[in-house]
Amino acid sequence: MFILEKPYVSDLLKNTLTELKAKVLENETARAAMQDYPLSLVNEQDFINFYKANPDQPVYSNSENAINWIDNNLTSSDLSQKIRLFKDKAAFRDLVKDLYPDFFYKTVPFEELDSINPKDLPIPCVIKPSVGFFSLGVHMVESIQGWHDAVSAIKEEIEHIKTMYPAKVLELDMFIIEQCIEGEEFAVDAYFDKEGKPVILDILGHLFASSDDVSDRVYITSTDIIQKWHDKFEGLLTEIGKRAGLKNFPLHIEIRGDEKGNLGVIEVNPMRFAGWCVTDLAYFAYGINPYKYFMEGLTPDWDDIFEKNKDKVCAMAIGEIDSSVDRSKIKGVNYESFNSYFTKPLELRKIDYKEFPIFAFMFAEFEKDNMAELKKFLHADLSEYLIFE
Repeated sequence: MFILEKPYVSDLLKNTLTELKAKVLENETARAAMQDYPLSLVNEQDFINFYKANPDQPVYSNSENAINWIDNNLTSSDLSQKIRLFKDKAAFRDLVKDLYPDFFYKTVPFEELDSINPKDLPIPCVIKPSVGFFSLGVHMVESIQGWHDAVSAIKEEIEHIKTMYPAKVLELDMFIIEQCIEGEEFAVDAYFDKEGKPVILDILGHLFASSDDVSDRVYITSTDIIQKWHDKFEGLLTEIGKRAGLKNFPLHIEIRGDEKGNLGVIEVNPMRFAGWCVTDLAYFAYGINPYKYFMEGLTPDWDDIFEKNKDKVCAMAIGEIDSSVDRSKIKGVNYESFNSYFTKPLELRKIDYKEFPIFAFMFAEFEKDNMAELKKFLHADLSEYLIFE
């Protein structure tokens, strides 16, 4: 069963829904996305009845915008409670706190941020909405002054953020302060099968331009990354799944890992894989269709994948628009020039920059011994691709 919501429904997802003859909830987003596809949508009451008949069946949403509908309608199981457990970062920290007994975290109401004495914090640290998405409202704090700067920035950002995403996706009344987790950052798309066993579908390395960068500009995946981290991440997911009682449940989890194999969970996003259908990177890189694998309980043949894809790296790069840019002054994007930046582009997705501070998602392939092009992109001024009035 699928619930489609904004901000983005990819062609791969639409084609997969059609192929599987999937039960897709009829709503405004689904009608717009599937209008040219031969798939009958399921009205709201029938969708609820199908779920009630078998609440253990797999349910997937491409966007956390669906959480409010799930809370109000799929009430015949504990699905909403499991979603809330992961969406609320503080609740999740409570779930795993004995795994990380020395880890500092503290929840603070928005209106009390000014009362926090940064001298009492384990700087460097991170402050972010307790319920959040897509690095919105996230700030790295590396000094006493950095704390005051972060609080000021949050106050400026908060009203703008509210206009982009529903309240269930970002709840800006409560923030969590966490100590920094050391190591490389990864994002993992996985699901728990009907027996509760975790199945990893992709591991993405998160590249940063600097130590204080918290953007999502570039993620990469490669067989080297998966071979090194798969078993460690699978063990962590097994523990989380046991504690939360997860079965037929998809998630996107962000993890840091150091060279000693120590792991720290940054956050868990329930009900979906990588947002904006970025999970499709697994398909471009390895031929893994994450939606089909979850619905049909399939497991990747990693040995075969490692052999066939050992010399390449695939990346997802975001065409971000800096917050200093007045988007109302943009009259177009030079997509041809943006596309030509990449030596081997796989798919360019154009995004409505009037609605979101993004103009494109790019999927591209690279030789693993030649990553200079991608590293340069991390520091690029992407406003050069914008056309102004």
